Amino acid sequence: MNITIGEIIGNFILIAGSFLLLVFLIKKFAWGNIIGILDQRAQKISDDIDGAEAARKKAEDLAQKREEALAGSRVEAVSIVETAKETAEKNKAGILADAAEEAGRLKAKANQEIAQNKAEAMSSIKGEVADLTVTLASKILSQELDKEAQSELIDRYIKQLGDA
Repeated sequence: MNITIGEIIGNFILIAGSFLLLVFLIKKFAWGNIIGILDQRAQKISDDIDGAEAARKKAEDLAQKREEALAGSRVEAVSIVETAKETAEKNKAGILADAAEEAGRLKAKANQEIAQNKAEAMSSIKGEVADLTVTLASKILSQELDKEAQSELIDRYIKQLGDA
């Protein structure tokens, strides 16, 4: 295979002409569309980046607002707990005072009832002792007894009282 310089130059010119014709045709018919597509793609990428940046800023703002609201809620919760504690302490003091007052009143009433029952019992005992004394004296006086018989009569009468 013998190739001459003329053939090489001819081939070179033919290939270069074909290439230049191809470049011209691409520039004339397709280059605008290709550039338009590439520009649209670049614009879409730029818009997506801007949108992502805006979404990030919005998310940061929302996170900051949520954090502020949470801090406010914490302060409010602490305030509510403190108020509840104060109310509980006030109620506790009132309940304890009422309970102490009620206990004092019940104790005084019980002491009064005890004193009244004691007085009634003493009065009843005095009446019974008086009746017993009168009955015993009348029995002793109605019978003439010697000292031993009197002692026996008193013991028997006391025994009857103990059984009753």
